[in-house]
Amino acid sequence: MTLTSATIYVTLIFLLAGAVKGVVGLGLPTVAMGLLSLRMPPAEAAAILLLPSFITNVWQLAEGPRLGALVQRLSPTLLAIFVSTIIAAGVIASTKSAIASAALGGALLIYAVAGLRNFHINVSSRAERWAGPVVGAVTGFITGATGTFVVPAVPYLAGLGLARDELVQALGLSFTVSTVALALGLFWHDALEFRAVSNSAIAVVPALMGMMLGGWIRRRVSPERFRRWFFIGLGLLATHLIYAALSGH
Repeated sequence: MTLTSATIYVTLIFLLAGAVKGVVGLGLPTVAMGLLSLRMPPAEAAAILLLPSFITNVWQLAEGPRLGALVQRLSPTLLAIFVSTIIAAGVIASTKSAIASAALGGALLIYAVAGLRNFHINVSSRAERWAGPVVGAVTGFITGATGTFVVPAVPYLAGLGLARDELVQALGLSFTVSTVALALGLFWHDALEFRAVSNSAIAVVPALMGMMLGGWIRRRVSPERFRRWFFIGLGLLATHLIYAALSGH
């Protein structure tokens, strides 16, 4: 891609990804990673994702009511996410981009199927003590390998019985930690290129504009209907990524 076409492509993707996040409260990194990986290696896509993901998630967690209490409660999970993401970032940073693309497609497909089936768990306070670090470690390894940080952290956090505003803040907190860890992991594995960082800065504005557009859409369209079509589209994208990676296309 030429510099101009790459900039337009990145802008349109983050406008769409931001809109999805504005409607359903998450999905920016998921949509952005999936679509960017159609045209570039996953490591470059993950690097472009960093700044818009960080800024939108800090915005999300800052609006919540109980940041200090959530940090204390979720600290074992967040620490596990942080450490395992940095370690696993070597997968997405490797030259074997087909492996990372297939892993990304697999993660997106699991997320799409779980969303379409309204998968939900209930986590007891006793289970939370051991499940938090386990979920954090698994989420971190998937983040480091694919650049997405929704599975299994999102269903786990949703199963903790948090109030709606607390859940939104907890998701923003988890995503922020994942983004910072992914940036450090890519840097550690020499996968942060200046061009990708520049495109990441460019992507901030359309991501924020997309979030505002998503808020407008949310007030006019049924969130459940939008969510269903979002997961269907995500599943198709995931299937294409897996096929392309395995077939060498």
